[in-house]
Amino acid sequence: MTSSLTDTRPGSTSDGAPGQVRSIGHWLSGAEVRGRSGRTHPVTDPATGEVTGHVDLADPDEVDDVVNAAAAAGAAWGRLSLGRRTKVLFRFRELLESRAEEVAAVITAEHGKVLSDALGEVSRGLEVVEFACGLPHLLKGEANENVSTRVDIRSLRQPLGVVAVITPFNFPAMVPLWFVPVALAAGNAVILKPSERDPSASLLLARMWEEAGLPAGVLSVLNGDVTTVNALLDHPGVAAASFVGSTPVAKAVYERGTAAGKRVQALGGAKNHMVVLPDADLDLAADAAVNAGFGSAGERCMAISAVVAVGGVADALVDKIAERARGLRTGDGRRGCDMGPLVTAQHRDRVRGYVDAGEAAGARLVVDGRDPEVDGARDGFWLGPTLFDHVTPDMTIYTDEIFGPVLSVVRVESFDDALALVNANPYGNGTAIFTNDGGASRRYSEEVEVGMVGVNVPIPIPMAYYSFGGWKASLFGDSHAHGLDGFRFYTRTKVVTTRWLDPSHAGLDLGFPTTS
Repeated sequence: MTSSLTDTRPGSTSDGAPGQVRSIGHWLSGAEVRGRSGRTHPVTDPATGEVTGHVDLADPDEVDDVVNAAAAAGAAWGRLSLGRRTKVLFRFRELLESRAEEVAAVITAEHGKVLSDALGEVSRGLEVVEFACGLPHLLKGEANENVSTRVDIRSLRQPLGVVAVITPFNFPAMVPLWFVPVALAAGNAVILKPSERDPSASLLLARMWEEAGLPAGVLSVLNGDVTTVNALLDHPGVAAASFVGSTPVAKAVYERGTAAGKRVQALGGAKNHMVVLPDADLDLAADAAVNAGFGSAGERCMAISAVVAVGGVADALVDKIAERARGLRTGDGRRGCDMGPLVTAQHRDRVRGYVDAGEAAGARLVVDGRDPEVDGARDGFWLGPTLFDHVTPDMTIYTDEIFGPVLSVVRVESFDDALALVNANPYGNGTAIFTNDGGASRRYSEEVEVGMVGVNVPIPIPMAYYSFGGWKASLFGDSHAHGLDGFRFYTRTKVVTTRWLDPSHAGLDLGFPTTS
């Protein structure tokens, strides 16, 4: 990297004492440095509403410098032995496990989710690191002997080069950990572009990678906005891009990246349904609906936002969900609360607008979270758990991905009605069915047009050795995150065909000593 990225502004700091507004830079060539564009974005504490930092936003010239530096560093990393790469991943795994609470505290301070949720996302990310530690096995090719006379064929998996990872605000540690360990294990250099709303977790992870022995420049954290993203997608030195975000943006990223000749996996939004059949354990279903609907303030692509109550189960189920929702404690995530604030005031106001619209459309507002009692500062970005009943498929609270703590109950008469409702939805990320009927669960799992299905499991996120991703408008591209799909995405296959002459071939002199 050029030295011109080093900060020269007076009073700039990346550490930041309590109450001090920090300047947050990029992670380049093994150190945090200031950007040179002069553009910044405020970082807030959602529980207080206070601006706690300003993060630098990279311009296309800075992107160009970072890509070139990553290409140079990544070439040597990709040639490093599998054993040495594995050691780096194992060291990182130990660091991440030992410092999980530190990472969680950073997440809560900038995203707002409660500490238990933050620790949960670190734990799920750790599972991907552990999976990636098996890279020697996962990168094995295939071989055949004598495909023709004395002709052998073998396949190799080789890294792509420089890859971009563009991640959302709602999981500032877990989503980077879905992609970065796998891409690095496969031998690539990675440029991570986290959300400008909560960038500090990515910078902390980058420091851990350096402590684990990752060579400088192999992982860069480049903060930015749409200008930065477009520059990465357009740059000829970037071979592939991984993205998680809303469906409109995922579609735009996929189209722009593929038009530039890149391999792209773009995971989009969701409208996840939880179907509850009349034979279900309603206490289990109600607990699941509350946890999956209001956990992390509903700001997750696998949140349950629509409960489909089948037959006569709705009245009792709604009562049980409402009782639990009213008992949730909303407040500062550092105070042992059940649910924290939304990420920004603008997003809080957007979600609140959906509550207004649902009420105006005629849905029954069972639990109103618009003016909650909170254990936190008055200026935090608060919205409490909200529950609607008698929601119809034409209402915006059903059709749109709200991305907040708003749970809608839709009533249907039969299993077939429920299945048809879910399959008619344009999204296909995750779904769940609650029942004690094995035949019903089997049929639902087979016929539902959704990529991830839970049976009596409300958020069916696969383990790291399976792949994560949905169908329809929830995924652009044909590769899911982590698992075997992840290693396939971050490598390209080369096939080598070989013929060697037999030592007995006439006139072949191997130079061995002979006796007469």
